[in-house]
Order: sequence, then C-alpha cells, then structure tokens
Amino acid sequence: MGGGGDGALGQLPLEQWFFEMPVCTRWWTTATVLTGVLVQCHIITPFQLFYSYRAVFHKSQYWRLFTTFIYFGPLSLNLLFHIFFIQRYARMLEESAASVAHFSWLLFYAATTLLTVAPLFSQAFLGTTLSSTLVYIWSRRNPDTRLSFLGLLTFKAPWLPWVLIAFNVVLHGHWPKDELCGIAVGHVWYFFNDIYPSTHNGYRPMDPPNWWLRLFERRAIPLADTDVHAAALRREVAVPAVADIR
Repeated sequence: MGGGGDGALGQLPLEQWFFEMPVCTRWWTTATVLTGVLVQCHIITPFQLFYSYRAVFHKSQYWRLFTTFIYFGPLSLNLLFHIFFIQRYARMLEESAASVAHFSWLLFYAATTLLTVAPLFSQAFLGTTLSSTLVYIWSRRNPDTRLSFLGLLTFKAPWLPWVLIAFNVVLHGHWPKDELCGIAVGHVWYFFNDIYPSTHNGYRPMDPPNWWLRLFERRAIPLADTDVHAAALRREVAVPAVADIR
C-alpha cells in the first residue's frame, strides 16, 4: 500500500469520528463530556455551572454564561441522549451551513436570546433549550425527511420537536418549558432566515455581519456572497430517506 494511506489506517475509529466532526459541534461535544466527567468525579458541582443573572453580573462569575450550555448532568443515559442529539442535528446543521462563521452566528444568536429570556422562565441550565432550538431549525429545513421514533412511530421531520415534547409529557407529567422556549427561539431564526427573504427581495436580517465573518475568515466578504441557502445547497450532506432518532 502507498505511504499516503498509513495515517488513515493507523487512526482509531474514535479518533476518526472525533476529527470528522465540524469544529463547533466538536467543541460543544467535548465540553459537554468533560463537564459531565468532572461533575461525576466531584471535581466541580452543578452549583458552579448554572446561569444566574445575579451571579454573573453582580458577582462577576462570567463563566456561567458558557457552562450553562454544556452541562446536561453527570455520566448517565440522559447525558448520552443529549450527546446523540448534538451529534446528529447540530452536526447536520453545521455541515450544511455556508461556513463556520454562519453556524457560529446561529449559536451566538440562540445563546444570547436564551440568556436574555432565561430569568423570565427561571431556567438555570440552557443546554437542552439550545439543543431544542437547533433540532427545530433542522426539522423545518428538512420537511420531507422521515424519522422513526423508537422503531414504533414514523413521521416527517417537522413533527420531531412536538414528538419529543409529547414524550416528555408522558414521561414526566408536565410540559417541558425548556424545549418550548427552544422551539420559539428556533422559529424566530427560521422565519427571518428561511421565509422572510423570499418576500423581501432576498434581504436576510439574520445573516452574520461582516465583522463576525472577519473573525473567522480574516477578510471582509461582500453581502452578495453570504447567501446561506446557495452555499448550503452546494455543500448539503445527503440524509437517508428514513432516519432513526433513537
């Protein structure tokens, strides 16, 4: 065999899986796993991680603006469930985005909005809400994709957020406000990014500004070149006709 294939052959499946992830999804997954391990080992506690307006802006504990999005609990099936959703839906959104800058701008919008409204709903941990935002956006952008839930129920992608909510209601006996909030934030993004431009001469109010693009691409990009949908169509990853969300 040629020497060019040695690196690929010597790469462990886990290592290959890790480095094949797009950058934002990779770091979010890594931070989530590490946080769960640190809590499981009692090195840190959830009380150091949750979002509190008073703790952040009165006690200058600014790390909470970040840690609230990466804690899904200690090592458990619940943590694995959330990692699966990050891996599946955040990854597909990032891979179909025009660039890292565009996907990171979506994360920045969602995180900032959730941090703003969190005190109104007494939400301390926002990782599930952010994940729900991305799931909603993905589901609306893939209306013809069919999904299977636990091998029992088959439905089209736009129903996915509502199926998950129904499952939570059956399992816990109450409406999950974090997922409902995520759907609301995701719908605002979807409307102004995917629907609004078609009725306003292509104007995209949710596109990242040039200064944000320069942070990632080190050069200004003309507005005409920032069409998310055109780039997404060129880079879109094929999705199976029927997917299992287990």
